[in-house]
Amino acid sequence: MEFIKDILGYLRHRKKYWLASLIFILLLIGFLIVFAGNSVVAPFIYTLF
Repeated sequence: MEFIKDILGYLRHRKKYWLASLIFILLLIGFLIVFAGNSVVAPFIYTLF
């Protein structure tokens, strides 16, 4: 949890709010790749690449 607090503190201090959306998108893509191994969503992820 402290790592997340450090990242949020950095974003607030440096006023780099655009990085928050980039981090969110990267996390979302990572979760899709990890959890789509044997799921129904897999064919839809393959169309993104």
